[in-house]
Amino acid sequence: MKKDKLNNEVEEPLQDGLFRKEMDRRAFLEGTTKVAGAAFGLTLLGSLTSLPAKAASFSSVMHSDGRKPDLIFPVISDVHIQHQSDDFLNKLITTLDQLNKVVPKQDAFVVNGDLTDLGLTSEYDKFFSAYNVRKQPQAISMFAIGNHDYWNGLSVADAQKRFLTYTGMESMYYHKVVNGYHFIVLYTEDGYTPGTFSVNQIQWLDEQLKIANDDNFKKSNNSEKDDNSQGDDNWTKPIFVFHHQPIKGTIYGSEWGFDKNRDLFYNTLAKYPQVISFSGHTHYPLEDPKIIMQQDFTAIGTSTGAYMWLDSGRIQGEIPEGANLLNQALIVEVYNNEKVIIKRRDIQNNDWIGEPFVIENPGNKKEFKYTADRDKKPPFFTNHAMLSIVNEKTTVTGLTIMFTQAKDNLLVHDYKVTATNVATKEVAREFLAFSEFYTHPVPNPLTLKFDELKPNTTYEVEVKAIDAFGNVSANSLKVLGKTLDGVVPDVTVTLSKIDLNGITDTVDVTVQNARMPQSDWVGLYEITDNPGPNPAIWWMYTSVTNGTCKFTYDPKNNSYPGRYKVGSTYKMIYFYGGGYDAVASATFTVH
Repeated sequence: MKKDKLNNEVEEPLQDGLFRKEMDRRAFLEGTTKVAGAAFGLTLLGSLTSLPAKAASFSSVMHSDGRKPDLIFPVISDVHIQHQSDDFLNKLITTLDQLNKVVPKQDAFVVNGDLTDLGLTSEYDKFFSAYNVRKQPQAISMFAIGNHDYWNGLSVADAQKRFLTYTGMESMYYHKVVNGYHFIVLYTEDGYTPGTFSVNQIQWLDEQLKIANDDNFKKSNNSEKDDNSQGDDNWTKPIFVFHHQPIKGTIYGSEWGFDKNRDLFYNTLAKYPQVISFSGHTHYPLEDPKIIMQQDFTAIGTSTGAYMWLDSGRIQGEIPEGANLLNQALIVEVYNNEKVIIKRRDIQNNDWIGEPFVIENPGNKKEFKYTADRDKKPPFFTNHAMLSIVNEKTTVTGLTIMFTQAKDNLLVHDYKVTATNVATKEVAREFLAFSEFYTHPVPNPLTLKFDELKPNTTYEVEVKAIDAFGNVSANSLKVLGKTLDGVVPDVTVTLSKIDLNGITDTVDVTVQNARMPQSDWVGLYEITDNPGPNPAIWWMYTSVTNGTCKFTYDPKNNSYPGRYKVGSTYKMIYFYGGGYDAVASATFTVH
């Protein structure tokens, strides 16, 4: 996916195990200095108390009762093999090697779309050069096509033909039975980013679900249980369904799902609560408990083997620092007449993510526990939690805060930070920030830098915690901070040259006085283009060091190469946030 301008019995409290290191009063205060000035009426030491956070590595040992599952298979998605780089290829190799170690006897292996970044032959060649020599011979390979696998300039039919030729699948959508369990694989029907699932395909899905349900019912009635059999006589076999884009309004990240025929698709699956539906596309991490959702059936996201994407509207941005390190997978185990276990694997750190999801009876909605209302407990700051201003990082327009992470029974997802002008009592800045739950291990204390404040001004900064289900902490942390006196520098975009020699020539770009990552981005447009109605010819999120963003623009990476021509003038624009708030620009001409 790319920007296209575009009963808590299982889920044990995780936060104590997510902290980077034990933090005591001295360690915390060494990173801060007390707020000076009699006008403040308090000092840092008077406002903070210590919290020794429990030190533990984020590691979950997956225990087994010694039984061999009746079915076991990994699911990966969105590996985005690229023709111009082997970075994601190397991650795929690591994934396959690691999964072969932790799951040495696979019954199937599923790749849920976006095998490639552009659907090029060189990318497919790379993918299968890694996959074919590592796949287990007894495992049934299943591939779904993703929107990126269409982005090769071919017609839809030819892009699909290329996919089938490389993957060896008998058709674009298909139904297989592995160890008596039904797998139904769907396909997005074109390169449209949100996904296209036609009425005809959904009607086919309806037919296949009935076939699978009838087959499971027949086998259940015909089976004879011996005296040693265990489990629930009313247990219903799961039916596994795979589709690249998620159903909008289901799992974490499903805002990136499809609208057209959405209700028909959902209601078709809802006839069979034993369905477990897997989707990719979003690149959202598996740490968030909303990655699995049960209402009329079970839906779960498959994350990515390429780069992470996150919710919009947080100060760290939708693709935060270190996003390219993310590499995750699912491992599904089925114990007949007993349960389905879905384990989350952190490939990057060769570890498990939290506790596994356990579905005791896939076909009984009364037993669904991963529901949208499963968590009503708000996060909280302990009585010893601390918040301070990191004075050495204070600027004319910005403050940096450091604070003890809050605690939650499942996951602290965000913090709401409010900066209020002490003199005027007006809210000067309010924003959300990730707890950085997606890092390994989660940092504690957490440091956040923010700007857009006035020079030489005192602010009260308040921090509240928000968990994955939107519950807000009843208590908060507060501290006073003052910006430096001085002049606010303008944001500027500077080019190494303004005349380019042909459409392959590159140019170095420097953005000075840029903000730290907050989904700010740079885009290239024709001089007469209106950003928004017209998509960017090329774009990237900013990566900022000490207020400066530097990069080399290379036309070979243009999303719309046909709009980049000799004799035309272009503008490189720096935007605030994920929208089109243009802050600064510079122009060049291609000769």
